[in-house]
Amino acid sequence: MNPISIRLLNQQLASPQFKTPEEVVNYMGAMQAQEYRMMRWAVGMRTRRPSAKAFKEAYDSGRIIRLHLMRGTWQLVSAENYWMLIDLCAPKAIAVTKGWMSGNGISIPEEELMHVRDILAQTASDLGSATKEDFVRALAKKNIQMDDHRLSYHVRMAEFSGTLCSGDLLPILKPTYALTANKVRRTEKMDRDEALMRFTRNYFQSRQPATLEDFVWWSGLNVSDCRKGMAMLGDTIHKERWRTHPATDFYLTDEYRTRGFRRGKFLLIPPYDEYLISYKGGTPKFPGATARGTRDLVLSPEYRHHAHNNSGIFQPIIAYDGTICGNWSPFKNDCQASFFQGAFDEEDVKAAWEAYKDFQYS
Repeated sequence: MNPISIRLLNQQLASPQFKTPEEVVNYMGAMQAQEYRMMRWAVGMRTRRPSAKAFKEAYDSGRIIRLHLMRGTWQLVSAENYWMLIDLCAPKAIAVTKGWMSGNGISIPEEELMHVRDILAQTASDLGSATKEDFVRALAKKNIQMDDHRLSYHVRMAEFSGTLCSGDLLPILKPTYALTANKVRRTEKMDRDEALMRFTRNYFQSRQPATLEDFVWWSGLNVSDCRKGMAMLGDTIHKERWRTHPATDFYLTDEYRTRGFRRGKFLLIPPYDEYLISYKGGTPKFPGATARGTRDLVLSPEYRHHAHNNSGIFQPIIAYDGTICGNWSPFKNDCQASFFQGAFDEEDVKAAWEAYKDFQYS
């Protein structure tokens, strides 16, 4: 069994095990959700019967939540994991966001932060699902004017505090926000070490094989926290090396999946998908790092620019037997695919395209 097929199986991209979208998100721990429309397919393609309707039902009911969290970016998390991840990841996310604010010359006094947060919370509570335009109108009624950039930081800080989370799913590119207290039941606060161990287990069970460097990149946590989380897994996790990466320590759980992989399958993968963004690209930069990130396991460095740029913009990609070989266009009426590796053409991915279209209408 090679590392690519193991990764496909444990990422649920081959022989998916789960019936519902919330099961997938809960298993993955957190899933990148930068693209509001395509996050639905990222979850759906990991279920046994992909259904856009099932995703919307889980999202609108609060079983799946979208919020800014790790690395200051958008993620999907399950209601079951929501409070655990807020408590674990928000302090680092707040520090990162304040660094960005400082770099942009923005300072928000505590008095302003709390006053605006109260207005945002009341607006979300009154409307059930509020857009940023709703927030602008509510603030204007209080004679508060601010540009979109500043308002975005206020919204983000309200998410980190557990005050706001995602509202109902809209068909257009306009996320909504709800009052978390009305949507996600508050669970008992978990011991931080227990939360860290669960978070670490979620990552490795769903992204294996992966390295310490990959986990540090994906989680956004400090290196010391990542090492601690892995240490707490004890003998339930082990190291392996492959011929393709002879100097790299890959970590796998003792229950990693090896059955269900079949050759000859194309995958139409959305932008920002966990299949790439779960792993670090390039050379690690922290002291004591012994390996590269392992995104290049499925994406040759010479083709990296087809999948993402240096500014963190990720493209829709095509994988054949797990190796990234082309690009596709999710928002066209007809299948449009191009390949930079392998002798493939659009006809080869027609079955995958039909599965994607079926998902949208099911």
